[in-house]
Amino acid sequence: MKNISLYILLFIIHISAEAQIINRVEEEQDAPQVNLSKAIEEIKLDGVLDESTWIKAQNNTNFSQYFPTDSVPACGDTEMYFTYDDDNFYIAAKCYAPSDAFAVQSLKRDYGFGSNDNITFIIDTYNDKTNAYMFGMNPYGARREALISNGGQTGDSFDDSWDNKWSGNAKRYDNHWICEMAIPFKTIRYKEGVTKWRFNSYRNDVQCNEISSWINIPRENILMDLKYMGDINFDEPLAKPGQNISIIPFITSGLTRDFEDATQAAAASTYSVGGDAKISLSSSLNLDLTVNPDFSQVEVDRQVTNLDRFEIFFPERRQFFLENADLFGRFGSRRLNPFFSRRIGVSVDTLTGNNISNTIYGGARLSGKLNENLRVGLLNMVTAPQQENDLPTFNYTVAAAEHRVGDRSNIALILVNKQAINSSGFNNTVDKYDRIAGVEYRIGSKNNYWRGKTSFMKAITPNDEKDKYAHFTEINYNRRKYRIQWQHQIIGTGFDAEVGFVPRKDIFQISPSFSYRMFPATTKISQHTLTLFTNWIYKLGNDDNTIISDFGREENGFGLEWSTSLANNHRFNAQVQYTNLTLLSDFDPTRIQEDDIFLLAGSQFKNVRTSLSYSTDRRKLLYFRLRPGYTRFFGGERINTQATFTFRVQPYASISLEANYNHIELGGDFETADLWLLGPRIDITFSKKHFLTTFIQYNNQIDNLSINTRFQWRFAPASDFFLVYSDNYNTLDSYFGSRNRGIVAKLTYWLNL
Repeated sequence: MKNISLYILLFIIHISAEAQIINRVEEEQDAPQVNLSKAIEEIKLDGVLDESTWIKAQNNTNFSQYFPTDSVPACGDTEMYFTYDDDNFYIAAKCYAPSDAFAVQSLKRDYGFGSNDNITFIIDTYNDKTNAYMFGMNPYGARREALISNGGQTGDSFDDSWDNKWSGNAKRYDNHWICEMAIPFKTIRYKEGVTKWRFNSYRNDVQCNEISSWINIPRENILMDLKYMGDINFDEPLAKPGQNISIIPFITSGLTRDFEDATQAAAASTYSVGGDAKISLSSSLNLDLTVNPDFSQVEVDRQVTNLDRFEIFFPERRQFFLENADLFGRFGSRRLNPFFSRRIGVSVDTLTGNNISNTIYGGARLSGKLNENLRVGLLNMVTAPQQENDLPTFNYTVAAAEHRVGDRSNIALILVNKQAINSSGFNNTVDKYDRIAGVEYRIGSKNNYWRGKTSFMKAITPNDEKDKYAHFTEINYNRRKYRIQWQHQIIGTGFDAEVGFVPRKDIFQISPSFSYRMFPATTKISQHTLTLFTNWIYKLGNDDNTIISDFGREENGFGLEWSTSLANNHRFNAQVQYTNLTLLSDFDPTRIQEDDIFLLAGSQFKNVRTSLSYSTDRRKLLYFRLRPGYTRFFGGERINTQATFTFRVQPYASISLEANYNHIELGGDFETADLWLLGPRIDITFSKKHFLTTFIQYNNQIDNLSINTRFQWRFAPASDFFLVYSDNYNTLDSYFGSRNRGIVAKLTYWLNL
């Protein structure tokens, strides 16, 4: 199997190289050019374009529709202007609309694009068509920013958790709105002496019911695809920013109590001091330091009803791990990831099953560009021991490098090391070290038809398990009316990635799919998409499981999905999926049965799932989504309904309720399960600086009710005061009481030296 994966690796590289050669002879349209001149006066960010610099600046317009169709000019046009000075890059936009009835979700930072009137600007400062910065604003001046990786070709290439210092404002008029932005050169990374950046912009216009973009983007491609960009030309080379050192100290204080700890008779006070530092070693290379980091401002994880046999994935939200996160975490696939940053400083509460923080003593990250083609990263963190969860002190080191090959392809390397420090006195199952080394080739063809990757990874561990390797390949061929995707992965028994996310091992999985798109000649329907997806999983048979001891089929299935996007932003989806599987271990899908009630290992099941989904226009004051479903489920039946309701009081409040109900009957000795997951959430934005969020989650699968309330005051750029209250209750019928409770105050200030 190892030899087969190596042959596949060489074959994919051969196909990729030929695709690059073919693409080089194809003609490419000249990118639109924007010529910038330096500002001749101070720019006042007030939404009024009355400065001489703006009056003389080049007007960039002629936006075209992306939705509901991609073949006509925009109904509401947009004018863009650019300039710069020694410290900042400035953007201004004049967004036309039929009236001043603009729709915004709230005044909160990092609003959702699809729910608001807003405009977005994408800047590729390295001109590598791979990574970019995103800045956006709505008519009320609320801002958002994000990092784009992987060429912007998939939904998970967008990370809006990134936060940094920049400023802007907006003003509303009768038939348009104007925004102005100042992005400090110190905030972004670029090559010193560069004279060109790649750029694009797209806008959501609620009144015209359209999404438009400056560079026309075909609908078969995602809106933030970095292939579709113009050029911004500076009239003189950009100098290295001045001294760029930022110190971000914090102080926290709080009271917490664990009511399930009999030894804790009263609330315990907590106090902590720490901070971060950002040191620019060059205009494109940055050193980040952290000492005793605190993440009390991070939003609580959304709970899930877990009916799966394997671990559930939760995304990273902590600020320190986000910049250049794709450099470390992009290897492999979502279920074969050699580095998953949430393994650092997060453990599981053995009482509630919830994720809790594990103290991080400190760490450092060096990341950025060494030259036009080479991007590097080095991360090192040290965590404190946690006796109650049997965790000694660990040192985590991750090194990664990415070198561009051709137009949009690159080859990448990664090395992950988890080293136990002073592990005596802890469980003998803790390895002294756990290491992963990997190489990955990523293809992005010049004509944007081909996209994919192939990787090979090796585990280096002190045990003597077999097959300490893994391999993944994905190839996509995307045209106007169809998309063909091939995926396969091989994960050996001994591929022990303790700092990664690998929920299944000892498997060979093949998952091809085919999608066909239709664009009806009607004003009511924007698009139909029909997708056929399949899945085969074979067990390698090299572990100790005797149910399938030799290479044999563990699971297979297929599904058919029909999706319709209406021109009024309503969406409909219907899906049917068949799965034939063999259980390799005892399993209780409901997770509420007595310890001796479960489905036996070796049992075979044929599950058939059908579901419908309907969602209304997210830009309206009232939005809802319904998703009923029925499944022949492990010999029984499952009836499922998911619903989301959102109502907003524009622009100050958004009230939502997410509900998930599962009724499961498995027969025999199994107790009928009625599983509820309810999540009401209230977001209040008193202003663009004051925010209050309350998130309540009731999950009867784990008998828990959680309340999390967070007040945030952004009193200065990237500087905040947080007040966070959290409470967890045991909801068992025989006992209802608080499990743990805490209130934490945190003050953080961003200081530029």
